[in-house]
Amino acid sequence: MSITSTRLGETDHGSPVTKYTLTNRHGSRVSLMDWGAAILEVEVPDRKGKLENVNLVFDSLARYLGPHPGFGSTMGRFCNRIALARFELDGVTRQVTVNHGKHCLHGGKINFSHLRWDSEIVGPEDRVRFTLVSPDGDEGFPGELTVTVEYTWNDDHELTFEFTATTSKPTVVNLTNHSYWNLGGAGSGTVLDHAALIHADQVLAVDAELIPSGKFQDVENTPFDFRKPETFAKRIAALSASKGYDHCYVIDGEPGTLRPTARVVDPETGRVMEVETTQPGVQLYTGNHLKGNEQSNGHGSHDAFCLETQHYPDSPNHANFPSTLLRPGDTLREKTVHRFSMGS
Repeated sequence: MSITSTRLGETDHGSPVTKYTLTNRHGSRVSLMDWGAAILEVEVPDRKGKLENVNLVFDSLARYLGPHPGFGSTMGRFCNRIALARFELDGVTRQVTVNHGKHCLHGGKINFSHLRWDSEIVGPEDRVRFTLVSPDGDEGFPGELTVTVEYTWNDDHELTFEFTATTSKPTVVNLTNHSYWNLGGAGSGTVLDHAALIHADQVLAVDAELIPSGKFQDVENTPFDFRKPETFAKRIAALSASKGYDHCYVIDGEPGTLRPTARVVDPETGRVMEVETTQPGVQLYTGNHLKGNEQSNGHGSHDAFCLETQHYPDSPNHANFPSTLLRPGDTLREKTVHRFSMGS
């Protein structure tokens, strides 16, 4: 494995931003940066051996410094939604930042995607570690939170990221990566013809603002059934209220164990992406709100899909959901693997 680093530019405050490129023995590449602990290009071959980037990226650092859809970024302190931006913790109601209608989305106005992380190459030069210290009270969340995300890329075309987090006070944490995938190649058009399999018998029931009710909905006989491979296009029209998929699936198996999550195939290029995770859920998002303008680098609605492995949205307000509570002395540990291959 080869890892190189280059200076990508500077933040608005003059801090340098570093780009890391990991190249395996096949010449396939993954690049990362310490702004937002983000995944940039993921260049993998199609059935003919042609390398193309399959992850939506901007062509300049400046686009990442302003508002953007979260391309490749690490989201936290709490990814996805918290209803009314409040929750009760140890008998105290905590109010966090309202930044999405009446709710908190992805951790607030200045979440982890818009911060510079410390970075280093670790091990026998086979992975890159990003570290961030979020101060007590950041966006209203209690406790000084220390977060790491480590990325590895290997000769089997496996991109792995592992999260850890510790806190100085009881708090809630939910971390994910927000990459937008197009296995036909970024900019090749919509992903509606991609065929997906998701290892989930249930999704979270949500209201019109995509806030969970606390109930679980069976996918059988609904547009959410991907237990057998199906294109995104087949039933997406039934989800007109949300303009497509933006729903959290309850992954089969035991949370905390690395297990199959999803498999997506592009029939045109033959590229396959398989996902495994220790997290309890995965948010399928079909890029419904990509506007085709500068803030999305020209990419429009349904030009990509996201599989955001995570704990369930609004977990602090639902005692029947897997807990996102983190206490001093404990360590959050979660792992997700993306495996790329070529179909026939």
